[in-house]
Amino acid sequence: MLPGPTNVPPRVMRAMLKPLIGHRGPEFKELFTKLLGKTKKIFETKGDMFILTSSGTGATEAALQNITEDGDKIIVNVNGFFSERLGEAIKAYGGRPVVLSSEWGKAPLVEDFNRIVKANPDAKALAVVYNETSTGVTVRALEQLGELCADYDMLLMVDAISIQGGDKLPVDDWNVDICVTASQKCLMTPPGLAFISVSDKAWTKIKSKKVNRSYYLDLQMYNKYIEDGYTPFTPAVTLLYALSEACDMILEEGLPARYERHRVCAEAVYNGMEAMGLGLYAEKESRSHTVAAVNSPLGMDEGKVRELIRTKYGIDLGGSLGKAKGKMFRVGIMGNVGSSDIMTTVGAIGSATSELGFKAKIDEGLEAARETLSRLPGRVN
Repeated sequence: MLPGPTNVPPRVMRAMLKPLIGHRGPEFKELFTKLLGKTKKIFETKGDMFILTSSGTGATEAALQNITEDGDKIIVNVNGFFSERLGEAIKAYGGRPVVLSSEWGKAPLVEDFNRIVKANPDAKALAVVYNETSTGVTVRALEQLGELCADYDMLLMVDAISIQGGDKLPVDDWNVDICVTASQKCLMTPPGLAFISVSDKAWTKIKSKKVNRSYYLDLQMYNKYIEDGYTPFTPAVTLLYALSEACDMILEEGLPARYERHRVCAEAVYNGMEAMGLGLYAEKESRSHTVAAVNSPLGMDEGKVRELIRTKYGIDLGGSLGKAKGKMFRVGIMGNVGSSDIMTTVGAIGSATSELGFKAKIDEGLEAARETLSRLPGRVN
């Protein structure tokens, strides 16, 4: 139950057993062309889509290196460890991050974004971490931010690494110009693939760029190769097999049903923890549907809680990062997660914290989670 890499369904694992094919032959062209179509459906975009052999950070860097000129202002929300990193990456590519800071565990409001955009109308882009993995916080104002950026002729770049495929994000309808994610989160594929969607508006900026700081991450080069159905560099073919199967599972379930399942499972974790007497790190209105951040009981080392859960119950949970170090642990609610995963995890957290001295109301927590999960739609693949 890590917030990435997540559990990979057996059906996806089996797909990787297929024989390797040459990445310049007709079989690969057919596979890759179909995959681009599948991922576009998940992103809900008719724009261009690129699949990179890299971590999610590779897609983030691809976005920044292709749109950022020296001195370009890029507004970035910072409310956690990974949004801090995004600000650092902007600097690395010559940009000037204009930081909209929020308390960890909270998301900036539309009014906050409005103020900073109006104060910096010359900014070239607004970069938003839609789901801050380190704190379990989602920026619920993303649709309005697309409208705001359209009004100011500013690019909207979205880091959706820990949420794409697990919560609503219709790229075209929300005016998202560049959206990035990775394979090992809600797309329930092993690590090693990253994705980036590009709008026509973003292409205008990319094609006008004077200095190119990366050869491997040059999207214009990728675009030329994709026209013929290939990639400019050797792709991870076995991961593409896995991704194809995972996309099929996602589209078979249907995006609305999938998002609702993630929402209910997340709510079950939150309700279970609160009924048990444990606090939650993120403010209620911004709590993520894919990562739940749970406060460690006062005076209890969260590392000891996670280690006991791992060794005694066989469940891995995510640790805390940055300013939140030692204060909480994180539960990944991604991919093919269902009732049994949630109930087992809630029970393990209750038992482990009790064993370490916290008076957890285990029965109440399990009942709250069970009642919430009764609202799950359909069955999981």
